[in-house]
Amino acid sequence: MPDEARARLTGLRAPRPYPGPVEILWWLAPPVVATVLAMLWVSWLGREGRGEVDPEVAARRLGRAMSRPSRVRPRPTPARTPASRERSSGIAVRSSTRGSESRAS
Repeated sequence: MPDEARARLTGLRAPRPYPGPVEILWWLAPPVVATVLAMLWVSWLGREGRGEVDPEVAARRLGRAMSRPSRVRPRPTPARTPASRERSSGIAVRSSTRGSESRAS
């Protein structure tokens, strides 16, 4: 029979490992309270109807923004001429300056 069951039957209590109440997790209380308060605050800010814009007004604003000319100009792309002597093998090979020096000597 386990000690706990025997202690219950005989009316004796098992000795506690600590003499008083254990308060080891009280350091966790302030962050938990702060987190709960932050969650309540964010849910209050994000509730329905806060900052809602009429769909027609939003469509008009979008139309005005789309009709304005863009401030970003496209970059001119340089004309590429394919090298006739090189064919693509699908593998990128970087030319080495050391390799050309060793061949020259």
